[in-house]
Amino acid sequence: MNREIRFAQILVIGPEGEQLGIMSPDEGRDYANERGLDLVEVAPDSRPPVCRVMDYGKYKYELSKKAKPQKTAKLKTIKLRPKTDGHDLKTKLNQARKFLGEGDRVRFVMRLRGREAAYKDRWCTLLRNELEVLLDAATISLMPQAEGRAVVAQMDPK
Repeated sequence: MNREIRFAQILVIGPEGEQLGIMSPDEGRDYANERGLDLVEVAPDSRPPVCRVMDYGKYKYELSKKAKPQKTAKLKTIKLRPKTDGHDLKTKLNQARKFLGEGDRVRFVMRLRGREAAYKDRWCTLLRNELEVLLDAATISLMPQAEGRAVVAQMDPK
């Protein structure tokens, strides 16, 4: 970069990607300084070596952004019971909305105990009605259905 370039002749590429031609490193540095940019060596193995006029700090920042791993969607589980109180249910739905806003998928599991398991259709309907509140932030990917002694549903973010 700048003064560290030790070649007699270099091929200079402008800030917009246009070729400025073969010149000495001093001429390239002068051209870059006039525009408030840096002269950066991008292909030292080619003949003549290729240098580009760019903002080096911005270039390093872009490289670090590309190197950072991207967030993958996780599956969050929210557990319910058929007799969960209205306020507690609202709290759990708000938590689900937060997860969906972060890009995560949400799985709802309603555990059934004793005689509750005899009325699975009732609990499927109840869960479907409660999930309609979240339809502005998500889509239902798995409609509420009975799985063993539980009713399960899943929502994906929009």
